[in-house]
Amino acid sequence: MQLLRFVKNIPFTTNGLTDKIEGGREAVLLTFMDWEGEFEMQRPLADELRPHEIQDVVGQTHILGPHGMLRRIIERGEIPNMVFYGPSGIGKTTVAEIIASKVQRPIHRLNATTASISDIKEILSDVGTLLAPEGVVIYLDEIQYFNKKQQQALLEFMENGKVTLIASTTENPYFYVYNAVLSRSTIFEFKPVLPEEMLPAIRRAFAYLEQKHGMPIPCEDGVMEHIASSCGGDVRKAMNAVETLVSARPLQAKDYQVSLKDAKLVSQRSSMRYDRDGDAHYDILSALQKSIRGSDPDAGLHYLARLLEAGDLISACRRLMVIASEDVGLAYPQAVSLVKACIDSANMLGLPEARIPLAQAVILLATAPKSNSAICGIDAAAQDIKRGKSGEVPPHLKDAHYPGAESLGRGIRYQYAHDFPNHYVKQQYLPDELFGRIYYEFGDNKNEQAAKRYWQEIKNTEETRN
Repeated sequence: MQLLRFVKNIPFTTNGLTDKIEGGREAVLLTFMDWEGEFEMQRPLADELRPHEIQDVVGQTHILGPHGMLRRIIERGEIPNMVFYGPSGIGKTTVAEIIASKVQRPIHRLNATTASISDIKEILSDVGTLLAPEGVVIYLDEIQYFNKKQQQALLEFMENGKVTLIASTTENPYFYVYNAVLSRSTIFEFKPVLPEEMLPAIRRAFAYLEQKHGMPIPCEDGVMEHIASSCGGDVRKAMNAVETLVSARPLQAKDYQVSLKDAKLVSQRSSMRYDRDGDAHYDILSALQKSIRGSDPDAGLHYLARLLEAGDLISACRRLMVIASEDVGLAYPQAVSLVKACIDSANMLGLPEARIPLAQAVILLATAPKSNSAICGIDAAAQDIKRGKSGEVPPHLKDAHYPGAESLGRGIRYQYAHDFPNHYVKQQYLPDELFGRIYYEFGDNKNEQAAKRYWQEIKNTEETRN
């Protein structure tokens, strides 16, 4: 590649050589290597400071600590097929590159967002040749974007050990990675980096930039701590924040120091990890429901706030409606209508005001008495249906509102409950196959126990009368 640069501050062009230069100005031909030496490409700080040794990686002590399993595997040099799972910016790619530097085999890096089967086949064509007599290592980033057929293309070579696959994904591999690949791989979960683990990397970044720019870069108290706590466990975000703060330094300012105000501005909302189609979405919804089910209004409000700060109003509304029936249910039947009213208000108001009626709904549900008798009853009934236990509807319950129904034996001997005392009469309702089956068990709360006593009294009276 060649670049043409016009002298006297004329802009660059990459259109190739020209015979005629407008204005007759002198031109200087620069090769790409010359240009790169004179004008160094700007690399992101996170890439410049990427660790090259395991001991320099921050966080992940559960797998990379002195006794961590992944660290022991790397030190032995016998690398199995692995899947690295966790959010972005926490070291998956860094660790994969460190592993690649330790093995004595060619390493090929692919990103599943752009790679294809032909790319895989081209790499695999080297296996067993002089180029790769001992096999190859493939680092496949974002493997969740490979379809089943693409993942299957790796299986044959993973089986005989000629390909070692190191894959990474931000999504749950049990949902997105083909089972046959998982069964041949060891899964390591990478976790968000804790603020106290992040601080050494942030200090290293400021020290590096001081050396690079040849000048001190002092910070106000709390700047580094704020960056560490507000980046959501993402080291890359922390490095980007440091780089942005230093780049925003006024050119002519003397005695300048990075302010906490600027640090807060740079890190606005950066601690949020949320993807409506990802694990975080379902994790937060799950935590919301389990907190309310566990009668913890504070935790419920926390997870509601995380949903709403991410702008996910509809998911919060839907989950609260489910909770009203699944976890509060018949212990406080009015909860459904009250929560529905709060949700209607929230949808009419929109964010940010919607947070108020939804907070009311969370507190109401968390502090209400609990019962799961409704979901247990319907799930038990559904389970029988799935097992083929249904049976024929009893003849006396079948529709008899048409001529000839009686001749078919339908509706005969049906007893109309409202014609009897207390609007109750004992008769068979379940099919013969399920006669006597009990799906609904009264909950141990005040409301359901009152209903239980009421019906016990009525049914006892009916049996005494008969």
